[in-house]
Amino acid sequence: MLHIVAAAMSNHLQNISSLNSLDWLSQDDRNSSSVRTSDLQVVAVSPWDITLCVTGTIISCENAVVIAILFYSPTLRAPMFVLIGSLALADLLAGLGLILNFIFIYLLRSELASLAAAGLLITAFSASVCNLLAITIDRYLSLYNALTYHTERTVTCTYMMLFLIWFTSIIMGMLPIIGWNCLRDESLCSILRPVTRNNAAVLSVSFLLIFAMMLQLYLQICKIAFRHAQQIAVQHQFMAASHASSTTKGVSTLSVILGIFAFCWIPFAMYTLVADSSYPVAYTYVTILPATCNSVINPIIYAFRNPDIQKSFCLACCSCVPETFTLRPRTSSNV
Repeated sequence: MLHIVAAAMSNHLQNISSLNSLDWLSQDDRNSSSVRTSDLQVVAVSPWDITLCVTGTIISCENAVVIAILFYSPTLRAPMFVLIGSLALADLLAGLGLILNFIFIYLLRSELASLAAAGLLITAFSASVCNLLAITIDRYLSLYNALTYHTERTVTCTYMMLFLIWFTSIIMGMLPIIGWNCLRDESLCSILRPVTRNNAAVLSVSFLLIFAMMLQLYLQICKIAFRHAQQIAVQHQFMAASHASSTTKGVSTLSVILGIFAFCWIPFAMYTLVADSSYPVAYTYVTILPATCNSVINPIIYAFRNPDIQKSFCLACCSCVPETFTLRPRTSSNV
């Protein structure tokens, strides 16, 4: 009898033990299931961010080609090509910044990564816009001081301009990293977090001032070009029509260049002045996308249209030079 009772109690204890073990297993399964669910949580990727990342890839590829051509072509060392190379470097960094910004948003989330991406983008785009101003100044000097343009003084001034451009751009890019950001106070954020509204306002006003300076310089270039055309027409009356057509074509090209720059940057600069982080994020993307596309257009306008760069590109690709390149006159202002 005792043996039967003992056996029954033993069976009862085993059943309890097995039930407890099943409870623990089911609880562990629920815990592991919740962990796996949280680990596999999908983050929605914005189509705007994908577009900016693709744009950054295109920018990087284009400007990498320009830098490679200028670096491996010993004949392309004139001041205008140095400025084109600096512009390509700035746009290349801008493209890489857009790619890194996408990675930091969706893969490597941290305050330091956010600040680093913001600093790189501010530095790159500031240098890009300032290089456009430097190229405009170079064009103006090549026409205004045509006789003294090809001198050591011009080369020295070019490198001084580049030093000032990159020094100022790096300082502007360092501001969010050294503390001028809105990570601790969201109310100070501009449309470009973590950049503060004051910082964004300074950048916007700077872009508008640069545009005003470029507009003034291009107007002076047009006046000089028309004056030269009139002087040539007086000396060679039979060539008046051809020079007038060439001058008109040049003015039209300058107008297109300035119009593209205005279309790309002015909406973003104006929107940054009036908006803050409370505005719909779609408006920010609508204005910032054309600004980034300006770095896609820059290599086409300032590099791939240049006959010397086209010649070097053909030599690098197929070791041949089309006959049309030998018929084109080379001028210092042909950028």
